[in-house]
Amino acid sequence: MSDKKIIAVVGATGAQGGGLVRAILADPAGEFAVRAITRDAQSDKARALADLGAEVVEANVGDQASLEKAFEGAFGAFCVTFFWEHFSPAQELEHARAMAQAASNAGVKHVVWSTLEDTRKWVPLEDDRMPTLQEHYKVPHFDAKGEADGIFRELGVPTTFLVTSFYWDNLIHFGMGPQRGEDGKLVFNLPMGDAKLPAIAAEDIGKCAYGIFKGGETFIGRTVGIAGEHLTGQEMAAALSSALGEEVTYNAVPFDVYRSLGFPGADDLGNMFQFYHDFAADVAGSRPVEGSRQLNPELQSFGAWLDANGSRIPVS
Repeated sequence: MSDKKIIAVVGATGAQGGGLVRAILADPAGEFAVRAITRDAQSDKARALADLGAEVVEANVGDQASLEKAFEGAFGAFCVTFFWEHFSPAQELEHARAMAQAASNAGVKHVVWSTLEDTRKWVPLEDDRMPTLQEHYKVPHFDAKGEADGIFRELGVPTTFLVTSFYWDNLIHFGMGPQRGEDGKLVFNLPMGDAKLPAIAAEDIGKCAYGIFKGGETFIGRTVGIAGEHLTGQEMAAALSSALGEEVTYNAVPFDVYRSLGFPGADDLGNMFQFYHDFAADVAGSRPVEGSRQLNPELQSFGAWLDANGSRIPVS
């Protein structure tokens, strides 16, 4: 392992980072070794990565010194933030700066930064097409990441800006899968109208990141968007019907209704879906499926993902 280039992976026990860790470990003949960074090296998920052969180290995205130590000697680093743990754009920016500064100080040669659009470039704060949230944002979990791109550039960090997509895994873990109505029939509620939603299997984000690291310096300075497939809500409902063995009807929820549902982050997600819908050409155009497949030849379609995961979608 000593002659291999180390990729330090923030969020190694999470969806994106875990996909990258496993992609590197699944390629023992490759040029990279992996250093899995986690807040708790004794957690079950961290121990599982260690059992697979990963070097596991502890660091915290809120502690620059711990990140510098974790990045020391690494050739590359995968950086990601965790908005849904705290719902704070300010913390997103603080954590992004800590990672960027640590990577700069440690002399990391290639950072892949998991990012999203700053939607305020399309919908200024004074634009009333969608509400302004937390006084400064339209889609807080997008905008803070997009704003943080500037931190990596400001510090001169050699970075690839990896623009991710909606996770199909949200249908399993965040209650976004089909819901059974009072009539007993399944309904897939999604505020996308007739527009296509670029989406991806979470593990494929990590595999695409691995493709970027393998591609080397040609990717430094570039913005790379990824998706597994672009599908309408109707098309997703049809695929879900096939996977679940019963009819699933698509319900195009109005954006205002979705924003008012009351769960934490409903307004943020309602604005996100409206951004996906209203600027579908830009959003889809920046996330080409074929380009994603070139990075990750194992890229899954929604149907393939459902074949492997459909039974995990909770349906009462």
